[in-house]
Amino acid sequence: MAWLAAGEYEIALDDGRVVARRSGGRQLKSLPKALRDHPETDRLRRLAEWLDRHAGACVAQVDNWMVSSLPVPTELIARVWPDEAWQSALRDMAVVGDDPDEVGFLRDATEDGELKVVDLDGETVRISPRTVTLPHPVLLPDLEDVRDFAAELGITQRVEQIHRATWTRPATGLSGTATEVRDFAGGTFASRFGLAARATSLGYRVSGGYATLGVRDGGRTTEASVWIGEPYWDGESETGGLGWRDGNGRAVRLTEVGPVAWSEGMRMAAALYAGRTIEKGEGA
Repeated sequence: MAWLAAGEYEIALDDGRVVARRSGGRQLKSLPKALRDHPETDRLRRLAEWLDRHAGACVAQVDNWMVSSLPVPTELIARVWPDEAWQSALRDMAVVGDDPDEVGFLRDATEDGELKVVDLDGETVRISPRTVTLPHPVLLPDLEDVRDFAAELGITQRVEQIHRATWTRPATGLSGTATEVRDFAGGTFASRFGLAARATSLGYRVSGGYATLGVRDGGRTTEASVWIGEPYWDGESETGGLGWRDGNGRAVRLTEVGPVAWSEGMRMAAALYAGRTIEKGEGA
């Protein structure tokens, strides 16, 4: 924590908050009135806001790499690793290198492009493939074993990966022509605005009458969408069915939806449905 001169005081950022001390003295419990509108205080506050936005952008980018299972250059990870925000977002993510069956948890990256990972045998190893993927959990073999091992290591992730809720498309029972899932349809909300606000707060895009999510799955981009009601409807609204469309806007049959697109679409539908109005009392 670096201290900056501000009149008779010194100020610094501590966990995103501006703190102060008298020159060379102990940190004060609160910010003196004389410092609240000081130019240096304002500058530090603006820096804190930028750092928060930067940290959020790093998490969002790593989440996008993971959801899309995009190959990420090892050199890129090594270059951004010294940045604390990037390191926080990347640390302990499960990564896969040249061997798709070899999963490890990312612990460090060196300047020469090597990654240090803890493999599923508990050994710290160095890998230096040209690219790595941060696989979506639905693609990981023996996911429950990976989760148990992560718990033993005390692993926590800024980006929800290992403990992300997943859904697997049923192997049987789906109609060959069906294009909609209604498992989470019928969730009632007091207003369409409230349902749309929930979708936005969860990170989903609202377009027309739908909450949508684009997913890159197996090299193909698919958009999952859940009906949330007419845009200007001001009465009670409810969640509709979940469907998927390809890059040309055509409905995708359920039997053709990829594993990641299925899981992420169901995750979105479930998250929206979870905010529904639940009746209480007799007859609920």
